[in-house]
Amino acid sequence: MTATPASPLGFIGLGVMGEPMALNLAKAGTPLLVWNRSPAKSRILAAAGAAVAKDAAEVFARCETIILMLVNEAAIDAVLCRGTADFAKNVARRTIVHMGTTTADYSGGLEADIRAAGGSYVESPVSGSRKPAELAQLVAMLAGEATATERVRPLLQPMCRDAVICGPVPTGLLMKFAVNLFMITMVTGIAEAMHFAESYHLDIAKLAAILNASPMASPVSCVKAVKLAAGDFAPQASVPDVLNNSRFIVEAARKVGIASPLIDVCYALYGETLALGLNTLDMVAVIRAIEQRTAALA
Repeated sequence: MTATPASPLGFIGLGVMGEPMALNLAKAGTPLLVWNRSPAKSRILAAAGAAVAKDAAEVFARCETIILMLVNEAAIDAVLCRGTADFAKNVARRTIVHMGTTTADYSGGLEADIRAAGGSYVESPVSGSRKPAELAQLVAMLAGEATATERVRPLLQPMCRDAVICGPVPTGLLMKFAVNLFMITMVTGIAEAMHFAESYHLDIAKLAAILNASPMASPVSCVKAVKLAAGDFAPQASVPDVLNNSRFIVEAARKVGIASPLIDVCYALYGETLALGLNTLDMVAVIRAIEQRTAALA
């Protein structure tokens, strides 16, 4: 009897983060079936050895485990056909791995719907932006039923430096919110430090060198300090993404009635950055909102 070949790993969503993540899977030899609304991104994966589906429905039909790296809740619902008769067909007897960032409440509701339809669900947001994604240095935070998370965890190895099982849904996303709270306030602090230094006509390249040699230095702070010193606003983590993440954190804090003074300020500043029309730039563009506040003091 001829053995039935194992189904490929499905991957839907080849955006800023999804493309390098899927590429790392393909380069590691993972049998991969991908789909993206923009065909150009799919061609990049095809060149790396991945199979390309004609539509999302083909991915669900052929794959037992499907990774979703989609931009928002509406995109996830649309791909899954949630709220339609096709939803159960897409998720039954399959494991859906949600690796994007949404609200915790949304993820909890999605898990309930998928399990009711006969599927399994793993929440697995990642810590890291495009550069760590390219280098397979992401950290995944998994949540869900123990059997599902243990089954999914080794599949993430080609994309992630580490994968930590956090507990039931939505502890993966809540853990990411805690991580992002630190990251967003840190990068905003570096931007404010650069603005302070520029205001006193200090050498900001030297400031970046000092920060990067200091005990506070981290891979993220080193990259962002250099970007600010060079005036390099090419996106790694975009302003709209950081604004959305800030909102998720603020809303989660309000839900349990805790103070969040630092992220509250950052949320306001990234809103001001977006209002300046800087939506295509990296999060370090928050320095422009800080500069605008300074100008208002004059």
